[in-house]
Amino acid sequence: MADAGAPFRIKGDTGDWEVVVGLEVHAQITATASKLFSGAATAFGAEPNTQVSLVDAAMPGMLPVPNRECIRQAVRTGMALDAKINAWSRFDRKNYFYADLPQGYQISQLYHPLVGEGEVEVLLDDKDESTAKRIGIERIHVEQDAGKLMHDQHPTMSYVDLNRCGVALMEIVSRPDMRSPAEAGAYLRKLRAILRYVGSCDGNMEEGSMRADVNVSVRKPGAEFGTRTETKNVNSVRFVMAVIEHEARRQVELIEEGGTVVQETRLYDPDRDETRSLRSKEDAHDYRYFPDPDLLPLELDQAFLDECRSSLPELPDAKRKRYEALGITPYNASVLTAEVETAQYFDNLLDGLQRRDLASEAANWVVSELFGMLNRSGRKIEESPISVRQAVSLLGLVANGTISKTLAKQVSEIMLDEQSGHFGEDPEAIVDAKGLKQTSDTGAIDAEIDRILAANADKVADYKGGKQQLFGFFVGQTMKAMAGKANPQVVNERLRAKLG
Repeated sequence: MADAGAPFRIKGDTGDWEVVVGLEVHAQITATASKLFSGAATAFGAEPNTQVSLVDAAMPGMLPVPNRECIRQAVRTGMALDAKINAWSRFDRKNYFYADLPQGYQISQLYHPLVGEGEVEVLLDDKDESTAKRIGIERIHVEQDAGKLMHDQHPTMSYVDLNRCGVALMEIVSRPDMRSPAEAGAYLRKLRAILRYVGSCDGNMEEGSMRADVNVSVRKPGAEFGTRTETKNVNSVRFVMAVIEHEARRQVELIEEGGTVVQETRLYDPDRDETRSLRSKEDAHDYRYFPDPDLLPLELDQAFLDECRSSLPELPDAKRKRYEALGITPYNASVLTAEVETAQYFDNLLDGLQRRDLASEAANWVVSELFGMLNRSGRKIEESPISVRQAVSLLGLVANGTISKTLAKQVSEIMLDEQSGHFGEDPEAIVDAKGLKQTSDTGAIDAEIDRILAANADKVADYKGGKQQLFGFFVGQTMKAMAGKANPQVVNERLRAKLG
């Protein structure tokens, strides 16, 4: 990672340029199985046009009815972002030709959104809390999604799938506070984590349940904001970062060649790593917004707001600080809280251990050992063959001296190896079957130490002559001779006694 404290600059012929970024994140409310204004299903991957109600199809006389759970989830999300919740809000009609929205307009919120200003704190370097930065949230409004056009089914016609039409979206609009691709990536990852902790959105960018419109402009450092472009529907963190870098460089080159940046909507082509113009960017007045006459304003009472707040879980920042208070390093705490499944696994592990003094060891094992082994086998934490109960047993065997950390790693690998014959077995059973218990027998350890010291008399002399770093050599040779089963603490004690 580049120096997180160094400003991101585009080098141009006329000097440095600064990039200004804002993101509009569309997050589908996946916590409910029905749409924003109808009871139609929202399952991903269904056959085209099989999840469409009469309301979604805009049949005459059909009236929208707000989905209470969708509103609840949007409020909970706003609270998790420390945002202002507006007890009174209103739906508006956004008039625009949508080929895949039968109404011919979108029901959204402009003038009176459900959620007002909030913020997200990001860490630009997980190992350095001084790199924290706060990104402002301007608003969150609730709106219906459009359908989907399919252009590759027929050489001369396009087909429309209305399954997605009417699905509830939260549009989370940031302030233009980001100044680099790295900041935007950190913001998007943190926002996704919060949504997944809250449970309002699954954050699955591959399936389109979370996507970002990327607003980019450039300016000389400290100057007024430049003209921005908006790149639509970017569906991965990596692509968002690529869009920012490409679009910033394109704008700088255009300006320095005497051209003018035009406010427009663009699309990103990941195969060519370039953005292309789609259409000129409309302003709010071009959409002819007006209050939706079919929907009454939303009025939220205090009991509803209190229930929303009381239902929130412990969020990533609070959990990370709690972990650090247990002696866990900032880096490990950040890794353990990045995904909600990892945090759940680790919390359950801490509950099972019931020992505060083992928290740091447990964190090291999960981050360094378990993650490494799972990555090699292509598994996620929720697919781990080592259950929380088994992890508690394994760490307990290390804590009580039955096995060493080296042997614990060996046992873990056996548990994760489908060809080992012990795949998914309890650690105690593997230790017994493989004879992996460590020994503290000073007689056996002394015998091996004596043999090693005799075989390396020259190194013994060098050690006694001042080369203290050779002590590690003697420890390693002893552990190797005893197949890793010697108690490391006893080995260290006996070696110091004999070399003293």
